Amino acid sequence: MLEIEVKCPVRDFAPVKRRLAEWGANADPPRQEADHYFNAPDRDFARTDEALRLRRIGQQNWITYKGPKLDKQTKTRTEIELPLGDGDQTADDFARVVQHLGYRPVAVVRKERTCYHAKRDGFDLEITLDSVAGLGRYVEVEIRGDEQSYGAARACLVRTVADLGLADTERRSYLELLLAQAAVTEHGKG
Repeated sequence: MLEIEVKCPVRDFAPVKRRLAEWGANADPPRQEADHYFNAPDRDFARTDEALRLRRIGQQNWITYKGPKLDKQTKTRTEIELPLGDGDQTADDFARVVQHLGYRPVAVVRKERTCYHAKRDGFDLEITLDSVAGLGRYVEVEIRGDEQSYGAARACLVRTVADLGLADTERRSYLELLLAQAAVTEHGKG
């Protein structure tokens, strides 16, 4: 499954919310997410543009692998996500297993997320409004699809981003942004 996505920083969610209301988009209740990232023992995911994370939403746990980005404009990449059992103990046990296998914890990305759902050009879109701790506000527009629908899905995504009034795109993940920010802060101390 491909995750075809564009992410844009915003100062204010209000204009995007107004447009989504005009489209009749449905919103899920806001939720808190904590994404725990790990790096592999045999390669550096920062260099290979991959990710392995444990996502915690309340007591729910999800394991996600993300492959390298496939194009220069969007964050399109292979994504494989699996549910894990619920609860703190399950999350702790997963982290212990991967650490015994040589994976190293990298960082935790915390955000408050509200997901909106809309249909455009025959595609189901997920538009998320994220307030990311230490980074600010972002809007992500995503379509999940297969390789056969990639071109049409990507075109729909680009039109949707423009129709939402979003301009600046950010291809780096929240993890990459946080690590870059930490490096700048650390460099400034030296």
